[in-house]
Amino acid sequence: MSGASGTPYAASVLRALLDAGESVDLVVSRASRLTLLDETGISFRDAHWQDDLREWLARGADGKPGSFAIDAGIERVRYWAAGDLAAGPSSGSYPVKGMLIVPASTGCVAGVALGLSKDLLQRAASVTLKEGRKLVVAVRETPLNGQTLRHLVTLDDAGATVVPASPAFYAGATHIQDLVDFVAGRVLDAAGVEHRLYRRWKGELGGGTHTT
Repeated sequence: MSGASGTPYAASVLRALLDAGESVDLVVSRASRLTLLDETGISFRDAHWQDDLREWLARGADGKPGSFAIDAGIERVRYWAAGDLAAGPSSGSYPVKGMLIVPASTGCVAGVALGLSKDLLQRAASVTLKEGRKLVVAVRETPLNGQTLRHLVTLDDAGATVVPASPAFYAGATHIQDLVDFVAGRVLDAAGVEHRLYRRWKGELGGGTHTT
């Protein structure tokens, strides 16, 4: 997670990853902690990250506590401090399938595109690219200036998949959470992770979508 607005997207992705039985290495940037506090009122603390994560994932996009039942899966999350450049994900020999940056700020996009590796988030992304693993970047910003667009093209050229946080409306959304889940689902589609977050387009007008 980087510092862009859109922590509900990250929560939806995390819940779906755990529901799919995946293990997760979680990195929360310093700026993202401020965004999380602003959007949810939750202080994400290193010493109490499991409690804070559980409270966060239980909330829906409306911010109401207890919107989701988080009964299992937290034990499959391994948390790494953003300043820990000796962490597992900073090395190419650390076994992972890939990396998702949700949400991705334009500053994070620039850092990864330029290979700055100023924190663990950027370093892990650089490692993901150099190892030829799947990197999905869910950029959350508007409008995008030319510099950011060039950085995104650089990431695309390097093999990353850029997924703008742009919800669609054909899937029958009736709540904010539906729109959030659509974006999260597209991120997981790009990562090759099965989920049931949104109804897929079947190619028929008038209710031709279905849940898969």
